[in-house]
Parts: sequence; structure tokens; C-alpha cells
Amino acid sequence: MIETRVHGSVEAGFEPVQAAFAANFERYGEVGAACCVYLEGRCVVDLTGGVTTPGGTEPYTPDTLQMVWSSTKGVVAVAAHMLAQEGLLDFDAPVVEYWPEFGAEGKERIPVRWLFSHRSGLAAIEQPLGLEDVIAWTPVVDALAAQRPLWEPGEAHGYHTFTYGWLAGEVMRRVSGVSVGQLVAERIATPLGVEFWIGLPQEMNARVAPVIAPVAANPPDPFVQRASDPSSLTFKSFTSPAIPPTAFNEYLFRSAEVPAGNGIGNARALARIYAACIGEVDGVRLLDPETVERATRTEARGEDLVMGFETHYGTGFQLPFPFRPMAGQGSFGHHGSGGSVGFAQKELGFSFGYAMNQMRPVYGSDPRTNSLIAALLSCL
Repeated sequence: MIETRVHGSVEAGFEPVQAAFAANFERYGEVGAACCVYLEGRCVVDLTGGVTTPGGTEPYTPDTLQMVWSSTKGVVAVAAHMLAQEGLLDFDAPVVEYWPEFGAEGKERIPVRWLFSHRSGLAAIEQPLGLEDVIAWTPVVDALAAQRPLWEPGEAHGYHTFTYGWLAGEVMRRVSGVSVGQLVAERIATPLGVEFWIGLPQEMNARVAPVIAPVAANPPDPFVQRASDPSSLTFKSFTSPAIPPTAFNEYLFRSAEVPAGNGIGNARALARIYAACIGEVDGVRLLDPETVERATRTEARGEDLVMGFETHYGTGFQLPFPFRPMAGQGSFGHHGSGGSVGFAQKELGFSFGYAMNQMRPVYGSDPRTNSLIAALLSCL
């Protein structure tokens, strides 16, 4: 039986997705969540459920907004590929062609593509920076421009946890003349009529559900062990700049443009954006098929110097790998820390968006989205 805590609709034939969504609250400790699926340009699943805080009474509804962490990276990649297909951005050009200051410390030959595939060696910022620098933007990008890579660029890949957003975003700003948040608002969110921001307007803040930290594993998993070692690249990548964890649920951080991780939206937005990457949605298409084909060619695959496990990247997008399988081969998109995800499945013609407040550990795959995707595939 579907519990009354789950609201929304599914098209006939997609009832198993609704059942899986409801089961996640009982089986996997879901607190508040949303799931949306588009198939061939139409919405076939649109569900929300639970509450905005543990033990709270405020329902998690279609009006609830959520920070989706690194799912933001995928939306940034969509905007970048829109610039590329318009001839404004060349992923194979050296970064210095757009951002001359970037050439310091031997970086003059790094192509734009390596910024988007975690191969530039700039996975952490060595200069001490804090939240006020993040808000200001310029101190962060200036530090990255001046820095020496942490490994030989192009020789390996390591997740650019936060730096991806400033590296990609500064190139996009130089190319387009507007910030990446404004670019996403004007070129993606507004045409599609979706609620998604990088840099949240203050009037929307009251609608945002707080993120809830994952329950620590005992004993700590391998990723937590790496991330707890101050000498590790994992620790450095996840803690530079130094942002206090309490800030993630405060408006000051939400108001900033952190294009690697503070996008705020909902499952509907993620699903609709990716639907418009593989087809038309109410007359809007963001990426043409040739752009999608180029964007989803493998650029980096294998053990990740930061994460410590296998990852797989195209140009800006995650491609399937064991801990982030999406719907297997043909999928492209991006997961966010703790569980959120937006992706498209090219061959099957669907897109999937999921957002939640209760985070799960980074290590391993998420049983909540695994069960939802398995249920969805059984319906197709």
C-alpha cells in the first residue's frame, strides 16, 4: 500500500516507481525527498514525500527546494556545452586563450577540457581561503590562476570537489560576459520554466529544506578514512576553501555562486533539464545530438586520486561507474554528495531527477536511487 506521506502522480504503468519511492522511507531512512522522470519529453513520474526536518511536521512538497550539492556540476556542464555548440567556447583550446592569468606556474598548455574532466591537477586550493572569499569569487579564481598543479596535468584525474565550479565558471564568465549563475538562469532555467539557482534569491530561502549530514559508519569506510587525514588529497579537496559545515544551511552560502556544489532546485528541475538535453521539452531543446555525443565521450576513467575509487567522466558529466551507476551505459549526468542526482539515458529516452535532505555516505552506491531506477527500468 502507498502511504499517505507520498504525494504526486505517476502515469499509468509507472506505479512500481511510486511503490519504490514509498518503500525508501521505510527501508532506507528517507526523511524528505522528491523524484521526477521524463520520458520522450513528457513528465511520467512526479513524486514528493516525507518532511523537511527529522521528526518535524512540515511536509516535503513540490514547493520544497533543496541544495543538490555536486548535481550542480552537471547543470554547469549543460550550460558550457551550449556555449560550445554556439561556437563561443572551444574545449580543446588552452585555458589561457580565455583567461590569460591562468598560465602561471606552467599551466599555459592546459586545455579547457581538462578543467571539466578533473584532469587539471587543481583539485584543491593551497592558499588559505574562507567563506568570505567564496562569496567574493575573485579571491578564489585568482588563487587558482596563480597555483601550481598538484599533479602533472592530463596524467591522472582526481575529483575537483569545489574547484571544478570556479575553474569552469571563470572560463564561462570570460566567454559569456555573465556569471555562471546568471547564465544558467537566463539560458536554462527561464526557457524551461524550472526552479534552479546557483546563487539563491533571498525571497526563495524560506522554501529550502536543510541538508542533513549522513550517519557516520562504524568503523569508518575507506573514503572517510582518507577524508579524515589532513595530509591526504581527499581532505584538501573537500576542505579548501575552508567553509564551516554550519554554513551549508545558511543563506549566506546559498546566496553565493559555488558552481561545483550549491545549486538549489528540485527533482523536477533536474529531470526537465536533462530531458531537454536529449529531446524537446515544450519546444525547448538545450543540446543537439552531436553535442551530446561529444560531451559523453570518456575523458577520464579509473582510480580517482581524490576519491580513492573508480570514477568515470566525460566533459563535465559523470558517466556510469560502480558507485554511481545511474541507469548504466548510455547514461550521463551528475550525482551530488549524499544522494541527489540528475541524468539522462540517451538510448531509452528518459531523464531522472532525485533530490533529498537526508544524505548518505559518499562511499558505495545509494540504495534509494538504485531501487527507484530499477523500478523505472522495469516499467519501460
